[in-house]
Amino acid sequence: MSEKAKCTTYPNVRRDDTVEEEHFGAVVSDPYRWLEDPFAEETKKFVAEQNQLTAAQFEKHVPYQKEYKARLTEVFNYEKYSLPFQIGSEIVAEHQYYVQAKNDGLQNQDVWYIQRTLHGQAQVLFDPNQLSQDGTIALSNVSFSECKQSSTNPRLYMAYGISQGGSDWQNIHVLDVTKYLKRSLNEEKSHFSDYILEDKLDWVKFSSISWTHDEKGFFYCRYPAPTQFEGSKATQHQNEKGTETNANSNHQIWYHRLYRPQEDDVLVFAYPSKPNYTLSTEVSEDGKYLIIYLFDGCKNANMVYLTPITVFDTWMLDHIEKHVPVYKLVDVMEYSCHYILNDESIFYFQTNLNAPRERIVKIDVGILLSSHTFGLDASGDSPSWVEVIREQPELIVLESVYPARKNVLILKLLSDVHNVLHIYSLDGDLLTKIDLPGIGTVQVSSRRASSIVFYKFVSFLYPGTIFHLDLPSSQNTELPRLEGVCFRESNLKDFDASQYEVIQVFYPSKDGTKIPMFLVKHKSLKSDGSIPTYLYGYGGFNIALKPSFSVSRLLFVQHFKGMLAIANIRGGGEYGEEWHRQGMLLKKQNVFDDFHAAAEYLIEQKYTNPSKIAIHGGSNGGTLVAACANQRPDLYRCVVGAVGVMDMLRFHLFTIGHAWISEYGDPSTEEYFSYLRKYSPLHNVPKKSPGIDYPAVLLTTGDHDDRVVPLHSYKYISELQHQLGGICKNPFVIRIDTKSGHGAGKPTAKQIEESTDVCTFMAWCLNTEFCR
Repeated sequence: MSEKAKCTTYPNVRRDDTVEEEHFGAVVSDPYRWLEDPFAEETKKFVAEQNQLTAAQFEKHVPYQKEYKARLTEVFNYEKYSLPFQIGSEIVAEHQYYVQAKNDGLQNQDVWYIQRTLHGQAQVLFDPNQLSQDGTIALSNVSFSECKQSSTNPRLYMAYGISQGGSDWQNIHVLDVTKYLKRSLNEEKSHFSDYILEDKLDWVKFSSISWTHDEKGFFYCRYPAPTQFEGSKATQHQNEKGTETNANSNHQIWYHRLYRPQEDDVLVFAYPSKPNYTLSTEVSEDGKYLIIYLFDGCKNANMVYLTPITVFDTWMLDHIEKHVPVYKLVDVMEYSCHYILNDESIFYFQTNLNAPRERIVKIDVGILLSSHTFGLDASGDSPSWVEVIREQPELIVLESVYPARKNVLILKLLSDVHNVLHIYSLDGDLLTKIDLPGIGTVQVSSRRASSIVFYKFVSFLYPGTIFHLDLPSSQNTELPRLEGVCFRESNLKDFDASQYEVIQVFYPSKDGTKIPMFLVKHKSLKSDGSIPTYLYGYGGFNIALKPSFSVSRLLFVQHFKGMLAIANIRGGGEYGEEWHRQGMLLKKQNVFDDFHAAAEYLIEQKYTNPSKIAIHGGSNGGTLVAACANQRPDLYRCVVGAVGVMDMLRFHLFTIGHAWISEYGDPSTEEYFSYLRKYSPLHNVPKKSPGIDYPAVLLTTGDHDDRVVPLHSYKYISELQHQLGGICKNPFVIRIDTKSGHGAGKPTAKQIEESTDVCTFMAWCLNTEFCR
C-alpha cells in the first residue's frame, strides 16, 4: 500500500444492540442477527451497498487489475483434461467406451466427450455451456448405468446432476447415451438435449447415484423440500433456491425407476431417529447388494448397512410401501469403513479401525446374512474381520484404493504430503510401484475387469499430465516398477516452469510439533526479508493440502516477485486421523498456533516480514485466517477470507452447519460454547481503542452459498467496520458474488474475476508492483 488510504467511509449498517442472549451465565450480543434473513429487503440493500463500496475501493486504490486480469486470462487459456474412465459393457467390446471432460481454455464449464477406443475420435456427449449464457449452470454429479446384466443389447444411460448458481441443490436428469450415439447421419447435428428423458428429480443434495445392473433405475439421496418452497410458495421462491438458510435434516435414500415421474419414486431408507445423519449408497460391483452408508456430520467414521438387491425386484416394481430389510454390517459410529470390491460374499473394505492411517480388511458377509449376526464391535475382534493389507509405516497414509485387472489393488498413498502409487495383490502382497514424475498429487481411474489404468499427475508448477498404463498379469508374483505412457498433457503459454522451484520445509509449532510447508518461488529470488508472501492454509476436516496447480497463485509469484507458502497445519489429513484430531474440537487452537508459527518461521528465515505477508483461506480456512488476524494482527498485513465460518456460536443452525459439530463441537453445550467463544472470529474482533493496527481484510462469498451461508461473512465484516472502521486506515471490504456458491461449478469467467481481485488486493496491501 504505497499510499495508505484515509479511513474508509463505510455504509451505515444498522446495529441492533437489543439482541442479546444468555448462555451458561454469559451474555452474548448479536447486533447483526437481522442479516441472517437473506430474503429481507434490508439484507438485499446491505449486499448492494457493500458491493458498491468494494468496487469503489478497488477502482480508486487497487492498481494493476487490468494488467493482471489480461495476463491471467492469457495463461488460463490452455487445454485442461479430466481423468478418463471406462464405461459400458464389460463383456461386449462394441459397447465399451471412454469418457473424459475437456476445457478448450476459457470455456465456462468443461465439456464431456465420449469415444469408443482409447485413441479413437471423441465426440461431444454433454456440453453444460449450452445450458446458460453466463455459465452459472454446472454439471455437479455424473453416473453411468452399468450395462452388466444385458450382454447382447445393453442400454447405456447417463444420470447427471445440474446445479444452478453454485448451490449444493441439484436436479437429476437422465441422458439416453445409447440412442444419442446411434442417431442416424441425418441427425448428426441434433442437440444432446433431444435425447434427455423427461425424468427430473428435485431437492437432491449430497447424493450418490447408484444404478441397479438391470439398467432400469438408480438409488439417490434427497431432503424434503424447505418450507418456503412447498406448495403454492414453490414458484414464488424458485429463483431463490440455494439462498435459503433452513437447516437440512432427514436425508433419505430413494429409488427412481426410469421413465416414471419423481412422485412414483420409492423411499428405500431413512433414519428419522437421527435426523442430522447424511446417507450415501453404492451398488456392489456384482450388482447383488445395495451398500448403505450412514454419516454423523463430518466425523471420520460411518456405519455400513447391507441388503441384497433381490429383495427390491418385486418391491420396487409393484411400489409396495414397506420397510426394506437391512443387515447392519457396521452399527457403531466409531471408525470409517468403505467398500472396495467383493468376490461373491467376500467383501473388501478400507478402514481406520485400529489403524489411524488406514488399512484394508475383508469379511465374509455370507456368514452374517445366513446367521443374522449383525454388526461388528468397535474393538474389531470379530473373527470374520481379516486383515489383508496392514497399516502403512509411520507418516504414510492410505488415501484410497482402486481395483484393476481382476486381482490387483492400486493403493494411493500419502507420504509427507505427496502421493505415491503401490500395487498389491488381493492376498496383500506388494507387487510393484508406479514411477511418478516428481512430488505432486495423483488421481487414478481403473476398472476391475480391465487392465487399463489412467492416472493424472499435477504439481505446483505443472498443470497436469495424464498417463496410460496397461497392467501386466501378475499371477501374484513381484513385478518390475511400472511407468505410464503420456496420454494427455496440459501446457501453459509463456510460462517457463524451470525458472521456479518448490521447496518443502518443516518448522516447529508452539508446542514443538513439526509442521510441513511447501514454498514456491523463482529460483533467483533472494531471502532478504522483503519477499511478498502469499500464505495459504486450511487445517480441518481431515483434508490434506497436497500439491495443486493454480494459475492465479503462480502469476502472483511471477509478476509480483512473490512467494507462495502452503502450510500443512494440524486438523488436516496430511498424516492420518491422529493429525486430524490434533486440530479439531478442544484442540482447535493448535491450528491457529501452527499457522502463526508458519509466518514466524518465514520471518526468522529472512524470507519476509509482517508487512509483506498476506494470508488466504477458504471455508474452514476462512475461519482460520479471520481467527489468526484477531489473535495476531501484528503478524499479517492482509487477510483474504473466502466463504468462511465466522459465527462459531450459531453455525450449527443453518443449512448443513450441524454436520460440523463433529469438527468444532456443539455450541449448545457449556464446554464447547466456552471454547468456541474464545476464537469465534465474529466475537473476537478487537474493540475500539486508539492506536490499534489491524490488517486489511477482503472477504469473498456468494449469494447462493448454501454450504457456508453468507450471513457469516455479512456479520463479521459489519463488526469489523463498526469496531475498527473509523480507527484503522486499512480497508475492510467484502465481495459478494451473485449466482455463485461455495466454489464448485464456478464458471471460468467468475474464477478469473475473483482471482484478479484477490491477488491484486494482496499485492496492493503488500506494496508490490506488477512486473511484466
